[in-house]
Amino acid sequence: MTTSAVVVTFNRLLMLKEVIAALQNSTTKVDHIIVIDNNSRDDTVAYLTSLGSQIEYVRLGENLGGAGGFNRGVRYFMEKTNDEFVWLMDDDTVPLADTLTNLLKFADEKDQFGFLASDVRWVDGHRAKMNNPSPVNRARKIPEDSTTPEKLKNATFVSLLMPREIIAQMGLPITEFFIWGDDIEYTERAGRLASGYFVPQARVIHKMKSNVGSDVLTDSLDRLPRYFYSYRNKIYYGAKRSLMGHIRSNLRITLEFLRVLFKPGVDHRKERLQVVWSGIVAGHKFKPEIEFAEPKD
Repeated sequence: MTTSAVVVTFNRLLMLKEVIAALQNSTTKVDHIIVIDNNSRDDTVAYLTSLGSQIEYVRLGENLGGAGGFNRGVRYFMEKTNDEFVWLMDDDTVPLADTLTNLLKFADEKDQFGFLASDVRWVDGHRAKMNNPSPVNRARKIPEDSTTPEKLKNATFVSLLMPREIIAQMGLPITEFFIWGDDIEYTERAGRLASGYFVPQARVIHKMKSNVGSDVLTDSLDRLPRYFYSYRNKIYYGAKRSLMGHIRSNLRITLEFLRVLFKPGVDHRKERLQVVWSGIVAGHKFKPEIEFAEPKD
């Protein structure tokens, strides 16, 4: 069973070094380490270039966001390698020595799957709130001490294993998403072909600055523009769900808008409303095409 790891990076050299070292120290060999550089500063370029043949280095001419980076990374995996699986992660995702071993063990036990997601922890050992597993039964919360794999509705690109044959059928991540929701859309697309699973034995550490979720009500002003992509992308992938799923998605978005509109004490309310509304409007016009990799010669 052969695996390519794809790491998307942008100006986080110290963490990137830790991620690459962890991949190189994996108990189960990573056959190709593919680093997609979203046009980082020169120090990142110098370091990655110095690694030579230890990695596959792909530098982009501009920052295409996480979505564009994963699009290029999955394309490289499909067109430049013969590996069976691709293992996707951000540049602040640190796998343990046995993470890949446990993902592949589960993969070997399953006849078919769309994706496998790791148990993502923050530096204090608790679940990373940005990466809580989303079981098919949304009324259920997977306990932190769970040892039982479970079917998932979707997952994030913070340690995600996918088989080549599924990607060949479903295509690549959508570059135009730029940031936020590209992984939700991609794993839900995969899940329509074969079930995705949470593998609790396959842990990684997500080294975010703080263990908090995203919230347009409280986030800082400098981060507000990214919520445009969040709401635009939610409108797009919500429309791809079943009728009831689509209705529930639109209801959640409506409730979030009303919270921004009416909740007392919200600072810069006008700016927050504007970014949410502009994302919603753009989402109804957002119709990106799904790209497919060229078959490898």
